[in-house]
Amino acid sequence: MQTVRPGNYDPVIDILRAISILAVICIHTTTRTMETVNLYLPKVPVAIFLNQISRFAVPMFFLISGFVLELSHKDGLGYFGYLKKRLGKILIPYVFWSAIYYFFIYTRHGVSFWQALAGGNSSYQLYFIPSLFLLYLVFPLLHAVYRWISRWWVIIPILAIQIWLLYLDYYPREINLWDPLRIVVLNSGCFLAGMIASQNTDKIKELTVKFKFILAPAAGLLGIFIFREGGSRYLTSWNYIDFYSQWRPSIFIYTLGLFGLGYTWLSRPGQIFLKLAGWANESFLVFFIHVIILEKVWELFNKVIFGRQTEFFIRQWWWDPVFFLVVAGGSFLAARLIHKIPYIQKVTG
Repeated sequence: MQTVRPGNYDPVIDILRAISILAVICIHTTTRTMETVNLYLPKVPVAIFLNQISRFAVPMFFLISGFVLELSHKDGLGYFGYLKKRLGKILIPYVFWSAIYYFFIYTRHGVSFWQALAGGNSSYQLYFIPSLFLLYLVFPLLHAVYRWISRWWVIIPILAIQIWLLYLDYYPREINLWDPLRIVVLNSGCFLAGMIASQNTDKIKELTVKFKFILAPAAGLLGIFIFREGGSRYLTSWNYIDFYSQWRPSIFIYTLGLFGLGYTWLSRPGQIFLKLAGWANESFLVFFIHVIILEKVWELFNKVIFGRQTEFFIRQWWWDPVFFLVVAGGSFLAARLIHKIPYIQKVTG
């Protein structure tokens, strides 16, 4: 989730990052809706649908991270110079916001702060950041062998192995590893795909345009499949992981397809969304603060609107879009205001 240095800045990636952040917010607002009805999903079909089609969000973060690191990597910087340049941009905000959540927002803990920091457990949106750090640590090695792993006869087996691992994790049982390492294993394919995509953007656009009448409907159908997959498995097992997991073969393919379609569409000359790239600069901070905004909005709704009619409101078709827009809008507004404070961005992200 880093910003490309000025010489290699790609506004399309900024927009895709912001879209992924919005998808994360959608996952969390719809999850709150589902928790309110004790995860009885038939009561809130709009919530589970939006929740499932947004599951590309975190895999897309890994893909974007691989893209940005490979595109902007400077040979000759040295390993420790690279770590200082890259990790510092996310490590300080991660520690800062982990402390905020651990000591002030979610204060009941079964682990120490340092254990929560290592596992990304201070707040539920932080869980994948330690895994991202691990990939940052090994990136220079991956960059060194890029010419080899980018060959089609190497990358295709790697992606096939990734799909197989995702299948094992989602269908038979979760892979038994320390969670940050497990997430690395399940997202290395996205990270490598991002690295390769960064050097082949013209080819991606060419192929996407050529097959757009196949890829676009296929992505839509795959989104519907993911919705049915998560919902139907949960209603059979009553294990919330069946709809909450984003480590599935279907979501991996869905993410790759959405990246290709999104990158190609947003790259068109005159695309209006690129004029909004400036607000995408707030997305990293929005990722950290949106859970606080969500809690405050939910508290406000309970006091002012819900009363004893909470379930009546959240079962309306318009509830989840409205809840999402209020939390997303409030989060971006708060991020913009925070960034007006001098020198604070290095600490808050």
